[in-house]
Amino acid sequence: MNKFEANHKLLKALSELEKLHPKKIDLGLGRIERVLKKLGNPHNKLPATIHVAGTNGKGSTVAYLRAFSEAQGKKVHVYTSPHLVNFNERIVIASEEISDEYLLNILNRITIINDNQPLSFFEATTAAALLAFSEIKADLCIIEVGLGGRYDATNVITPDYCAITPIDLDHSEFLGNNIAKIAKEKGGIIKGGAPVVVGPQSEITRSVLENEANKNKSQIKFWGTDFKTQRERGRLIFENNSQLMDLPLPALHGDHQVINAGTAIAVALQLGITQKSIEQGLNSVSWPARMQYLQNGALADMAIDSGAELWLDGGHNPHAAIAIGNTLAELEAKQSRPLILIIGILKNKDINGYLEAFKGLACYVIAVDIPGHASLPLEKVVQAAKAQDINAQKASNLIDAVQRAINTGEAMSRQSADEPIISPRILICGSLYLAGEVLKL
Repeated sequence: MNKFEANHKLLKALSELEKLHPKKIDLGLGRIERVLKKLGNPHNKLPATIHVAGTNGKGSTVAYLRAFSEAQGKKVHVYTSPHLVNFNERIVIASEEISDEYLLNILNRITIINDNQPLSFFEATTAAALLAFSEIKADLCIIEVGLGGRYDATNVITPDYCAITPIDLDHSEFLGNNIAKIAKEKGGIIKGGAPVVVGPQSEITRSVLENEANKNKSQIKFWGTDFKTQRERGRLIFENNSQLMDLPLPALHGDHQVINAGTAIAVALQLGITQKSIEQGLNSVSWPARMQYLQNGALADMAIDSGAELWLDGGHNPHAAIAIGNTLAELEAKQSRPLILIIGILKNKDINGYLEAFKGLACYVIAVDIPGHASLPLEKVVQAAKAQDINAQKASNLIDAVQRAINTGEAMSRQSADEPIISPRILICGSLYLAGEVLKL
């Protein structure tokens, strides 16, 4: 089977899986436990495993942990979601992205064993990852929660370590609008006495997580009490109760990435990762669509030709928007440019809360649809922007949006024809699905 044939068959298999259980999100462990039992319980045959939950920063924390571990020479299994361009991004086996052929083989075995019983797409692909991880040798396994925690399909595992990044309101239609309840759901990954490292939290979420840890006899370490990181003179300073580490700033942009790195470092130290490996990992870490400066692709070429900066971030809730806004404010302080946001966001997201973080910072919003997904109507994005005193308009697609952003930014950069043109800083944001479309161009 050549590469084209394998990819074609893989896409067909993934499409067939989506038909097994049409409801896109249906939290619960019964279906995946049934399939895993028929597969011989592969989730009980994993190497040392880290389970990562939270609202924002999960993926970045996973990326840091992977980078630190690989810098120390470890082979690492990684499971994340969603993917940006290719599904294979979700499953990394022994530090290599899963091949089309092996993934197709795994999915076919799951399809046969499942025997047309209800099974959600995420449950099927989680089972695929766990089966692959049980069959190929590695030193470490890092698994990111899909949604919530307690009833997420990944929560069939019994982790050796847990990490919980900042918790905020998101996916309210599934987890509710009560922050304590959401914290309890995310804290549901704590089990088996596994040590827990927790990023910055409100007092309410901290209390809930501490209670969950106590119930499970798990040692819990909190940001601000047991460890912390901060930026000092162009360096990252990590401090816990027994040591102080002077480290390079991470390759990922923003103060929120300093925090995510701190959470990952606190876990890494429990794994016996050395300071040298942490330093190397901070320099090499990569996690696309998280304040990513775009320098390649059709959209980047448009921006570069005009002298504009083009950035990409997949954050999609108010908490993420605040972090993005802080990073953009820092960029503005270093070099002032008109800031244009190109936003595509799903209809179930809080557009008003998201845009509030950019009030007084962004001078214009351009609304776009997210191809293949239930986007918030463009007119509602425009209205929400204007409610924050940000002018806005609609665009027909991403190429149109970037061209409009370039033209608008240049026009807004000067008060008269005699003044020099300052090319804008453009951020494409609002959804990881939109970020995936950007990276395909």
